[in-house]
Amino acid sequence: MIRSFFILCSGADRAILDSCSEGEKNKYAGIGATVFFTAVMAFIASGYALYTVFDNVWLALLFGLVWGLLIFNLDRFIVSTMRKRDNFWKELLQASPRIVLALIIAVVISKPLELKIFEKEINQVLLEQKNEMTLANQDQIALQFTPEIAEKQAEIDGLKREITEKEAETNALYSTYIAEAEGREGTLLIGKGPVYKEKREKHDASLSELQALREQNIAKIAAVETEIAALERGYEDAVKNSQPIIDGFDGLMARINALGELAWFPSFFIFLLFLAIETAPILVKLMSPKGPYDLKLQDEETTIAEWVTQKVDQRKRITETDRILNEKIYGEIAEEEAVYAYKKQKAEELLRLQADRFQQAQIKGIS
Repeated sequence: MIRSFFILCSGADRAILDSCSEGEKNKYAGIGATVFFTAVMAFIASGYALYTVFDNVWLALLFGLVWGLLIFNLDRFIVSTMRKRDNFWKELLQASPRIVLALIIAVVISKPLELKIFEKEINQVLLEQKNEMTLANQDQIALQFTPEIAEKQAEIDGLKREITEKEAETNALYSTYIAEAEGREGTLLIGKGPVYKEKREKHDASLSELQALREQNIAKIAAVETEIAALERGYEDAVKNSQPIIDGFDGLMARINALGELAWFPSFFIFLLFLAIETAPILVKLMSPKGPYDLKLQDEETTIAEWVTQKVDQRKRITETDRILNEKIYGEIAEEEAVYAYKKQKAEELLRLQADRFQQAQIKGIS
């Protein structure tokens, strides 16, 4: 039962193969098994590749099944149509398109499984890349908010500087009228005279201005700080909203690029493994010796070809013979006087009838 299934997978002519030995049947069962398991590997690899893209099991299974059947049908067709020749290089030339296709398919199949085999290492590379992207994203978003925040902060610093300068001015006036009262500066007279009173009034006026300025600037600073807080919240919201995009940076292309960051040696040998699997049906067919099945198939195909060639040749000869006979027969007829006279008589009668009909038509046209 299993051998019959694998023989079916090989695409061999069952009627011819049934007349061959058991060894020949086993050989084609082996070729069919290679074709079958190559399709199974294609199904698994393509299914996993689609699962990494769409994250849907049923869609991945459906596509994997279609891809596996496509590879199965392609391998079965190529193996069944390959003919054993006496020249190995001609056989290799015949199989070269399939080998090139196997190279492409091996890349397509091996990559998804490499992604699964090196999943932990790829996740580490992706984590590092995500961290770098997060920092770069924060820097890029900061460029949108930092200039405005710096401008607001400079405005706060200016308001604070006004208060500080006014405080320094008020403190200087305080020191002046105290020094006047102690006789250390100004009139150098101890006591609270007219000059002291004048300087004290300037200080008190400056102190009132300082208090008013402080209240005014504190209110402005509070408003500006509120704006800065809003900008900072906007920055945090922008970072938060863009982070899921970075966290979702683990698609098929991202993983393939991350795989490229790893050492190439293990991936290369996995690729060689799948290349060997993909080319296995063709290689098995090429390496297998020319057996009884190939001879009987060649005999049947050449018999039909020769029979068709013979029929075509016979039809050509019949056509040529008929042409020669017709030329000879009609040539002899053309030389007979009786036939010539008969043809002349009939031609004269036809011309008379045509002239009569023309005359009648002219008469009707005049009348």
